[in-house]
Amino acid sequence: MADPASTHVQPNGATGILALADGTVIWGRGFGATGSAVGEVCFNTSMTGYQEVMTDPSYAAQIVTFTFPHIGNVGVNAEDIESKVDSAVGCIVREDVTQPSSFRSAGDFIEWMKANGKIGLAGVDTRALTRRIRLSGAPNAVIAHDPNGKFDVPALIKRAKDWPGLEGMDLAKLVSRKAKESWEGGAWTLGKGYARASRDAKPHVVALDFGAKDNIFRNLVKAGARVTVLPAQAKLDDILALEPDGVFLSNGPGDPTATGEYAVPVIKALLDKDIPLFGICLGHQMLALAAGARTSKMHQGHRGANHPVQRVGAGWGDSSGLVEITSMNHGFAVDNATLPDTLEETHVSLFDGSNCGIAVKGKKAFGVQYHPEASPGPQDSFYLFEKFVGMLG
Repeated sequence: MADPASTHVQPNGATGILALADGTVIWGRGFGATGSAVGEVCFNTSMTGYQEVMTDPSYAAQIVTFTFPHIGNVGVNAEDIESKVDSAVGCIVREDVTQPSSFRSAGDFIEWMKANGKIGLAGVDTRALTRRIRLSGAPNAVIAHDPNGKFDVPALIKRAKDWPGLEGMDLAKLVSRKAKESWEGGAWTLGKGYARASRDAKPHVVALDFGAKDNIFRNLVKAGARVTVLPAQAKLDDILALEPDGVFLSNGPGDPTATGEYAVPVIKALLDKDIPLFGICLGHQMLALAAGARTSKMHQGHRGANHPVQRVGAGWGDSSGLVEITSMNHGFAVDNATLPDTLEETHVSLFDGSNCGIAVKGKKAFGVQYHPEASPGPQDSFYLFEKFVGMLG
């Protein structure tokens, strides 16, 4: 379904454009960085946390449409950055960016977008664009901003059409850390900032960084772990040399089958050695692949801070059936019709019944599709970090 307002005729004052691969053109007012960027257009339903969303590496090579119309009102600050690596290339908003009015604000969202090379497009009917994505799937597109309003529309459409899309794309190796890092940050407290992690003897978690959000590591620290982070392409020997009590598999962007070409054999070997494992999002998907399940590209994906997930399966006892409100950001999912007998489904989405959690039978290994560390989002699911660290005793 095309936006009925879409046209190749440029309106007066249009300084920004979204050119879709099918030839649809949506005009608006550009902000942030100038230039152009190609990616997949998705939508996020969160009402808060736009800075965390825009710095989440899981959004690499994506253009985020915010369904909440007023973006910018809390400004930006150094504490709410989830990662300093590549993430979303741009965003689309309904209204002009709001001036900040939060006591935590240390800057303006427009200037932050410009400084970080991200392109914004305002004045778009985001309801129509979201409906298009829901009906037709997430399209490939080019977002562009030129203060003088000069655009080569056919070239932008061709660039969007020629872009191969996220399916089959390994982005984890592009956004991962390049070297080992001893994680230092703890939980955030208003007025105090982030705590410092203790390096005293505690359960030692080696985290594989496929595009991790920093708040995941902070929550592992809060749950009582000492964390060492390794790059996505770390070898089994690199991991074992650190003598981990458990291994964490992080979130990240791209197709799990592509990243899994080098990560899944390592995860299989860790399972064979009975090392406790915990995966989130991309890490969850690759844990499922290592156990024999399959993944698939979703029609529109799940992205927002208000997604209901239900606990299922006998393993939860009295809490089976409990519903958590979760934060999500994924365009691929584990196909729950392909789960082998060695896997138990532990969580499902109440939106569409898709898989949101697994546990490997007979192993201390589990994963969830959603983001229990939130940032942004509710904190219903912090218990998962405590569950994992509690396994490491």
